[in-house]
Amino acid sequence: MTPIALFYLLIAIIIIVFLIDSLLDILNARHYNDAIPDELSDVYPQEEYQKSIAYKRANYKFKLVSSSISLLIMLLFFFFEGFAWVDSISRSFSNNSIIIGLLFFGIIMIGSDILSTPVAYYKIFVIEEKFGFNKMTPKTFFVDKIKSIIMMIIVGGGLIAIIIWFYEITGKSFWIYAWALVTIFTITMNMFYAKLIVPIFNKQTPLEPGELRETIQAYSKNVGFQLKDIFVIDGSKRSTKANAYFSGFGSEKRITLYDTLIKDLNNEEIVAVLAHEVGHYKKRHVIINLLLSVALTGLTLWFLSLFITNPLLSEALGVEIPSFHIGLIAFGILYSPISEVTGLIMNTVSRAFEYQADDYAKNTYDSEALINSLKKLSKNNLSNLTPHPAMVFIHYSHPTLLQRIKNLRK
Repeated sequence: MTPIALFYLLIAIIIIVFLIDSLLDILNARHYNDAIPDELSDVYPQEEYQKSIAYKRANYKFKLVSSSISLLIMLLFFFFEGFAWVDSISRSFSNNSIIIGLLFFGIIMIGSDILSTPVAYYKIFVIEEKFGFNKMTPKTFFVDKIKSIIMMIIVGGGLIAIIIWFYEITGKSFWIYAWALVTIFTITMNMFYAKLIVPIFNKQTPLEPGELRETIQAYSKNVGFQLKDIFVIDGSKRSTKANAYFSGFGSEKRITLYDTLIKDLNNEEIVAVLAHEVGHYKKRHVIINLLLSVALTGLTLWFLSLFITNPLLSEALGVEIPSFHIGLIAFGILYSPISEVTGLIMNTVSRAFEYQADDYAKNTYDSEALINSLKKLSKNNLSNLTPHPAMVFIHYSHPTLLQRIKNLRK
């Protein structure tokens, strides 16, 4: 294959992925006005349902416009040899491959962030604000962004630097050492995310003594779930949307409730949601997902090792000097069709796990309480009750509300 042929293959992949995603969005939008199934007839009052349709349409139109602009910018960057330009700037500062790689990705990240910030700002302070979800102030928005950039520089930059160093000293075998590094990092984040990362952005406080805490502890004891910590996170600082999640494993496991969840649901419904999260733990979904993630990372890095030394990757992007960072960009695009397939498989597994966790909650607590909580959360989040089956199959990590209710009541 010639560099020109590879160049146009990369362009074709980018366009095809965009067209498939856009087609799914269009198909999904055509189902916004579908009749609500009988099982979901009590989720929305008519006025609220019309509001949910308006919310979905606003996000649909916004995504089409923003993704089209992103595609155009990406194509212009390719055709005007933007990667070669950034590479030359990076090389003007140093001859060290690690520093060049860090500068290259740093410039790409800064440029991407400059372009994406207005998009994110509009979505939060126009769309989310219009429909009553946003509680974030402009100050919080920009402080969050600064914190994210600092974390990206420290964590992302550190990982990239070490991986490039592995590549420099081991050649094609770098993937084994990179896999070990990423595995250690992934396990660490799974265990200590709530202690290391969450406090940077949110305040977490132990759930106060009272009826809710006692009910949760009684349920945990009943099912043999040793619960060390129950925390409440100030989600209302940014949005009215509610959530709850389970994190960590072993002695570091904890349950975190959004303060908005406590506000929206009664105690029985909250415990039902937690029973679902406990189900994930009891069914070992946390460990299985971690192992799948590690295996997928290893597969990706192995594929990368097969291509990264080929100068054709750099030549296709107009760069004369082959390098790890340029090869990584080209490989990322080439790998995206495979990534779409693995993502589909992971979503299929995730939906199966959600059914299992729902079944656990049904068998150990109360299926109707869980159904009521799911309905309330769907209503408060203006969720789509009638998504297109193709959209669900490809992109949904959870079954639809209707599918979950039917499973809980069968």
